[in-house]
Amino acid sequence: MIVRIGLTGGVASGKSTVTAILESLGAQILDADVLARELVAPGQPALDAIVQHWGSEYLQADGRLDRARLRARVFGDPAARKWLEALLHPQIRQLFLERSQQLQKKQPAAILVWVVPLLVENHYQPLLDQILVVDCPRSLQIARLQQRPGWSAAQIEAVLAAQLDRVQRNAAADYVISNEKDLGGLREAVLVFWNILHKGHGFA
Repeated sequence: MIVRIGLTGGVASGKSTVTAILESLGAQILDADVLARELVAPGQPALDAIVQHWGSEYLQADGRLDRARLRARVFGDPAARKWLEALLHPQIRQLFLERSQQLQKKQPAAILVWVVPLLVENHYQPLLDQILVVDCPRSLQIARLQQRPGWSAAQIEAVLAAQLDRVQRNAAADYVISNEKDLGGLREAVLVFWNILHKGHGFA
């Protein structure tokens, strides 16, 4: 039977790196950010709704969503963020379920990882078998975000404020992977989790 693992963590905690490691080990990946990009692609109803709600200035010259502009808007305006989440999250959840069912028909014994940044906030737990949290101190999150292009100090603070408190997120986890060291240390921690997962579910 397919095993659904929910992977989450704060912004810049290392979710993408852990996802890549799990995929290299054989896990099947469904990523909320990837699904969201599908939903707001040109011609999709969700993109039309965003333009109707906020205007065509949220489109780039090629007709694609200006994600940087949208990010600045929603993390600077709680009401805007709630509106966007109400638009996208039900559709993302439905896509997770549909894609999982499709995969289960092809690979009944797969390990499927749902990567969901706001997993706890949006109450995904009942849909999953285990919750895996990638964790690091707030100071490291800030340092990593400062190295990314296009992130102002105000945006960093707004994003961190919009996410669940680190203690609360970790409390919801079945397993926590700490990402405070180098890539080698992170990979080793993921391997430990992978081995525990296989023993617990009887995989070969």
